[in-house]
Amino acid sequence: MSIQRFSTNPLLIDSAPLGRIRRNHGLEHATLHVLARRFGHRPFAGHSDLGGFWIVGDVATEELREAVQEALQRLQHGERHLAIHPNCGTNFVTAGVLAGVAGASAMMGAKPGVRDKLERLPLAAVLATIALIASQPLGMYLQANVTTSGEPGTLQVVDIRPKMRGRLIAHRVTTQG
Repeated sequence: MSIQRFSTNPLLIDSAPLGRIRRNHGLEHATLHVLARRFGHRPFAGHSDLGGFWIVGDVATEELREAVQEALQRLQHGERHLAIHPNCGTNFVTAGVLAGVAGASAMMGAKPGVRDKLERLPLAAVLATIALIASQPLGMYLQANVTTSGEPGTLQVVDIRPKMRGRLIAHRVTTQG
């Protein structure tokens, strides 16, 4: 599937803080792709912010460092598709919002009683299903154009530190640029 980028207002999407978060988010996703290829049987998750990103999962710090460096190099060499991930929160939020709006739309005009609402339940299910189908390409499109960037620019990794979160191991990947 080809994700098309649209022309955006650089003041809104690529302002210094938002552009930095988008680049970190893209590197996080690229890192998750590399980790999945290397350790397909292990679950991983990530979270990005202005200062870098977190990777949660059972991986040694040196293995993660190698995966992050590979991910960054691949992005720098034009593999922009690595910035898009099927399990991104953008996809889940898009699906939730569209399904919620579809369900609420089905209930518009319903009488206060339970019976009228139950009679509209099949309509709500159909509309929510359509919304979930539409959310898949829309979520990927939003990732490619709003929430991530496959163009790392001057992004550099400055530190990777492990931290225990209860019984989970998480690594903080700090970036600059």
